[in-house]
Amino acid sequence: MPDSMKNVAQLCLDHGIDGRALAERSGLDEQRVLAILLGRWTPSPEDRDAIAAVFGLTRDQIAWGHKTPIQHIYGQGPG
Repeated sequence: MPDSMKNVAQLCLDHGIDGRALAERSGLDEQRVLAILLGRWTPSPEDRDAIAAVFGLTRDQIAWGHKTPIQHIYGQGPG
C-alpha cells in the first residue's frame, strides 16, 4: 500500500464532510460509517465501493483497516 493512500477519515476532512454526510451520500447506515471512520469496523467490498464512489475513487485507492488492535484473550473460562 503506497504511503500516499488516505483513510476514510482523512478523505472526509479533505472533502469537508462528516460521518452523517458520508452515510447519506454512500447510502450506508450512519452507525456503520461512524465505526468505519473510527477504525472499529472493516467494511465489506460493497461498502468500500459505496464509500469510495463518494470521493470519486475506487476501493483500492483508499487505506482500510482497524486502528484498534485486536486483543486475544486467553483463559480457562468459567470454573
